[in-house]
Amino acid sequence: MKVLILHGWGGSDYPHWQAHLAMEIAKRYGTVSFPLIQHPHYPSKNRWVKEVRAALEDFRPDTVVCHSLANTLWFWLCEMRIAPQIKRLFMVSPPSLHTSEEVLKSFYPAPMPETLCAEEVTLFVSDNDPWIEIDEAKQITEHYDAALHILHDAGHINTESGFGKWEEIEKSVLSDFSVKSE
Repeated sequence: MKVLILHGWGGSDYPHWQAHLAMEIAKRYGTVSFPLIQHPHYPSKNRWVKEVRAALEDFRPDTVVCHSLANTLWFWLCEMRIAPQIKRLFMVSPPSLHTSEEVLKSFYPAPMPETLCAEEVTLFVSDNDPWIEIDEAKQITEHYDAALHILHDAGHINTESGFGKWEEIEKSVLSDFSVKSE
């Protein structure tokens, strides 16, 4: 299993759940890439597309885990036909496709590509995420025939809302993982 973890606006350094997930994969001798996309506090769609495209070509993941703005980036990669076909895509706290935050203006409005280039898609959203309404998350899920997990009162599912180590995402991502004994 090769897992690419993509952070959102501002990064996802420790103790964020993505950092914990990367450690759990590595502890099980899994192959993980958790790159810092340049200028995480001042993201540029073109720069992020270029960097993640290179990471996808070099690493060739079978699983991708996106948080926040990385979900929007994945929509763009699919729309531009840059994203490879992968086995599993985990989308956590995708922002609205019509986000109007000035710093993020190069990403929006975001497309809804024909496909998300994944055999299995799973969304994790919170019923009180300030970046997306639950109805829009449900529409995205239905459009892509994805699995939806709604967390109660979990905010943006990040460190600020109490998501350091997050066993549910670890269990979901690691469910395909098996260590071969000698």
